[in-house]
Amino acid sequence: MKIDKIKYCPCTLSEGNSTYSPTAIRNMFNGKKVSHILDFDSPAMNDEVAEQFRQNVKNISVSGAQFKLSLMLEKNKLRLTQAGEQGQYILKPIPFRPPFGKAGELPANEHLTMQIAKQAYKIATAECALIFFKSGEPAYITKRFDINPDGTKTAQEDFAALSGKSKISDGENYRNGGSYEDIARLMKKFIAAYQIEVEKYFERVVFNYLFSNGDAHLKNFSLQQTASGDYLLSPVYDLIDTLIHIPGETFFALSDGLFSEDYETESFKTLGYYAYDDFYEFGIKIGLMPSRLVKLIDKYREVNNLVKVLVQSSFLSKDVKKKYLDHYTSRRTMLNTSFSGKIKESKK
Repeated sequence: MKIDKIKYCPCTLSEGNSTYSPTAIRNMFNGKKVSHILDFDSPAMNDEVAEQFRQNVKNISVSGAQFKLSLMLEKNKLRLTQAGEQGQYILKPIPFRPPFGKAGELPANEHLTMQIAKQAYKIATAECALIFFKSGEPAYITKRFDINPDGTKTAQEDFAALSGKSKISDGENYRNGGSYEDIARLMKKFIAAYQIEVEKYFERVVFNYLFSNGDAHLKNFSLQQTASGDYLLSPVYDLIDTLIHIPGETFFALSDGLFSEDYETESFKTLGYYAYDDFYEFGIKIGLMPSRLVKLIDKYREVNNLVKVLVQSSFLSKDVKKKYLDHYTSRRTMLNTSFSGKIKESKK
């Protein structure tokens, strides 16, 4: 990629920016003018840097399958953390030996999907951006929301831990066990303001379906403690259109899908995909009021024009932009289908 030819902010995707926009600098980098180009090479280009990366991985406790590195902001420069230092940012380079296709598109894919969630649907997200190695290779960078300005950590727990699942007790695929209804039940147990937070959760489940995120497993939903000691949903993270990389995968990351106890709607059994009726029934099961539920689903049924604008402004390649929009259109069509006649017509 020609990093001297950038026309869109690598954070907000706003036009007319050859580097990070003022909004990005304020939100992502605490007002410090950070360059969109790192001071070091990609590990794929430099053996010495690769060794530093291997050492850095030991300093990060954030779990996940993708290769992650810890960075800290020193004055207006980002650098790899050293032993004993608390990182403020997580960097995800393109994987060295990915077991899936189009790995070079991963950073732009995740960045775009996060920006769509934030800008088009007003979902609370972790601050994120694209950043580039000196070679021009992109990487995804996100600001840690569990680290306070004074360096202390905010208490946070993901739903794999809350459900008591682990690799030791439940095997390699422990994070993919259960259903999204199970997560809601745990939320009801731990969140006092459940009725408010469950609406946010419902939106996130619908969003993941609409944007083909097959990676929304138990560890990618979490609770965060507030200053008063209560627990709320943490900002979203790790959003990505996984169909770009793994064609033909299942609709959801969790093995039981939307519902617990092997429950299936007539809609899903007949159509073979999740449609309006399924999400309506899911919303009722997790305690949403019918009037609110309809409004929430309709928000995702409608064409959101900002989605196309953000896709076209993104750093995805031309052919992947088309695939991304095709996936969005296909899933929106599914969401606008009603087996039972709950909705009279699809919104165009």
